[in-house]
Amino acid sequence: MTTPALLLSISPALADDKPSAQTQHKPSVAELEKAAAAAKTAYDDAVAAEAATFAALKVIMSDTTPLALAAKAAKAAAVEAATAKTEADRVAAEAKAVVDGLSGTATDAERTAAATALAKAEAGAAAAGEAKAAADAKVLEADDAHDDARVGAARALSLARGVTKEALDAKTAADEALAKAKEEPVGGDYSDICVSDAKLTVVLTGVPSTVVAGEKVDFTYRVTNGTGKTMDQLIPGVFIHVNPRSGHGSLDYLVHLQRWSPSSSTWKTVDVEDHMEKISPLKAGAHVDVKMRFTIDASAPAANGSTQVTGNYWNVDGTCGQSPTTHGPDFAVAVAGSKPGKPGGDTPGKPGATKSPASDVKPQSGTPAGPVNGSLAATGSSSEPSRLALASGAALVIGAGAMFAVRRREAGSRV
Repeated sequence: MTTPALLLSISPALADDKPSAQTQHKPSVAELEKAAAAAKTAYDDAVAAEAATFAALKVIMSDTTPLALAAKAAKAAAVEAATAKTEADRVAAEAKAVVDGLSGTATDAERTAAATALAKAEAGAAAAGEAKAAADAKVLEADDAHDDARVGAARALSLARGVTKEALDAKTAADEALAKAKEEPVGGDYSDICVSDAKLTVVLTGVPSTVVAGEKVDFTYRVTNGTGKTMDQLIPGVFIHVNPRSGHGSLDYLVHLQRWSPSSSTWKTVDVEDHMEKISPLKAGAHVDVKMRFTIDASAPAANGSTQVTGNYWNVDGTCGQSPTTHGPDFAVAVAGSKPGKPGGDTPGKPGATKSPASDVKPQSGTPAGPVNGSLAATGSSSEPSRLALASGAALVIGAGAMFAVRRREAGSRV
C-alpha cells in the first residue's frame, strides 16, 4: 500500500517543555568530531610514549649501560680485593708460624726480626680486609643502582601502558559517540539541538477547494529561507490527509502523492521508500518551488481533506531545525465525475495565516522553478555535504512518526 505522505523530519516542535537551565547541552557532530580528533591525538601520543618507554627499558636491561658496566667493574674489583686479602692472610699466618716456632736458643736479633715480620704481615692483612669490605660495599651500591634503574624503567613502562589503555578507552568512547551522533538522526532525539525557526516558511499553492476523486491535482510547495543564513541541506515535507465525512478511520491509503524530480525529469512517488529530493543548499533570502501532484482513487467516497507542510534542514556542522509545522489548505473530496473546485491561494490554514514570501525574497535560481546554486539533490547522493545530512532522509521516516501520529489522532483517524 502506498503511504500517501512524505513523513516529516524529527520534530523539535514536539520537544518536551523543559526549563532551559535543566536542558543538558548535546554536542553537535562538529564538536564530537573535534573531540574524537583530540582523543586520537592523545592516544597516538600515548602509544609513542609507551614505545619510547619500552625502548628505554630494553636499554636499561642490557649489559652495556653505564650502570651495568659500573656494577661489573665493582664486582671485578671486589674479586681482586678478596684475592689480595687471602694472600695477606696467608703471609700473616706464615709470619705467626715463624714467631711461634722460634727455639729457646734463638738470638734476640732473630726474635726481633720475626716479630717485625709478623707485625707487618698482620698490618697488611688488616688493610686487605678493609679493602675487601670497601669493594664489597661498592658492589652492593652498584647493584642497587642498576636494579633501581631497571625497576624504575619497568614501572615507567607499566604506567605508560596504563595511560595508553586509558587513551584508547577515551578514543573508543569518542569514536562511538561520534558514530552514534552521525547515525542518531535516524530515529534519534535531536530535540535539544534542532530548533524551530519561524523565519523558515513553507506554503502550498494550487490546492483546489474541491478535489474530484480520480483526477490529478497539481500544486506547488514553496520554502523560503528568511533566516539570514544559508542552510546546507533542506528536506521538504508534505502530507495529504483524507478523512471520511461520517464515522472514524482514515482514507489516506487512497491518496497517491508525487513530486517532480528535476534530476531525472520524471514524476516520483512520495512514500517511505522514495523521499523528496533535498535542496542543497538553500541560501539566505532565497526560495525554491517544488512541483507536486496528488490523486485520490476514483473509488473514494465524499470526504474531507487537509494538508500539512514543513521544511527541515541539516548543516554540515551538525546543527539542524525546521519550520513550524503548518496546516495548509483544506479541501473537500467529491466523488468521481463531480465538478472540481477552484485552485487555492498561497495562504495556509491553521495555525495562523502565513502570507506568501515577501517581495524582496528572491528565487534562488532567478526563476520560480528551482535553484541553481542550490540544487534539488536526490536522496542518497554522494555529493551530500555530510553523513549527518545524509541520515536526515531516513530520519523523515522514523523521527517524524511521533509528530504525525499526534496530528492524526487529533483528527480522529487511524495512523
